[in-house]
Amino acid sequence: MAKRDPNKTARNRMIASIKEKLRELLPTVLAETGFAGEQSLNATLGSKNDEFFDLKHDIINSQEEFVTRWLDKLKEGALKHGVAAHASIWNKLKKSTAFREYAILFIKRSFLNHFDELSKSRPAVEDAELWIGQENASYGLLVCPRFKDGEWENDKSEIRAFGEPYWTIGHVMHTGLVIPGKNTKFPFKDIEQYLVFFKDTIVRNSGSKYEYEIAELYCDFVRNHQNPKSVPLLIPEFRYAGLAKKHIYRLDFLIINPFTLDKIGFELSPWSTHGYLSKIKELTQKKINEIAADNFAKEIKKHRAYFKEHDITTLIFTDDDLKDTKKLFNEEILPYLSPERTQVQLSFQIMEEFFT
Repeated sequence: MAKRDPNKTARNRMIASIKEKLRELLPTVLAETGFAGEQSLNATLGSKNDEFFDLKHDIINSQEEFVTRWLDKLKEGALKHGVAAHASIWNKLKKSTAFREYAILFIKRSFLNHFDELSKSRPAVEDAELWIGQENASYGLLVCPRFKDGEWENDKSEIRAFGEPYWTIGHVMHTGLVIPGKNTKFPFKDIEQYLVFFKDTIVRNSGSKYEYEIAELYCDFVRNHQNPKSVPLLIPEFRYAGLAKKHIYRLDFLIINPFTLDKIGFELSPWSTHGYLSKIKELTQKKINEIAADNFAKEIKKHRAYFKEHDITTLIFTDDDLKDTKKLFNEEILPYLSPERTQVQLSFQIMEEFFT
């Protein structure tokens, strides 16, 4: 049986507690405001969410921010634009202490009820599709995949409503991987099946022992995690040009923060594959230096291209780093696999004015 998410459990308890307080306040609020009943009162407050927020795009990280912005919009509509419905609510709130308390609790409950949708960043359509793997063994990871006109694409209208944190184990368990050009999905019956596929199919195909060692450490981390579905994916062999036939670059590993959607790449660059120069016996030192400089320039061009095109900052690890892949994983990669939800700096001016 899957473990319950302790955050969801706590949130549900908070919602239940707020509901009880609202019921206690209800008789006084109805007597002081003239609303016909609970349904009319809640419908009046609840209808303003769609007016005051762009629920498909706005990102709101806390109850306080939601309440602050809600009241700010109400005040603006009532006092600046003269919206009669807004003015009616504003005047009732200013006159009734019970209604003020009720409204704040109601708005906080609205935020908690829609927390998952409201608090997460939504990837742009062009960033909601990743292609990974070798040229003849590539797979697609989309947010809301659908097969149309012989190709895979995202259902744009469903991206914000996606139920899992983006680019996490939960994400790939929900969508699976898709096969380019075919109406075929590669689903995973459980997390272990995905981890085996990730390590022994995609990563092993790269031929890099260092990538394979990192992949093993990642799999162990996921297996031992309290909530493995929340762990960001260690995305292997990310293809710079997607499904373009002409191969340009692949990035060894990529992690996308599910809260901020920030991207960080990891490139394992041992001398044996990225710098070693063979057949140099007949070459002059000048020519050797030119070839080495050209190889270095190509590597830098690759990482600049990833940053410019995909906004990916890439960390590069060379032979000294790769001597101890466990240390590299723990110190350099692990922090990005344990992201924390960011909190916004709030302005309490409207709250202070409202309650004074």
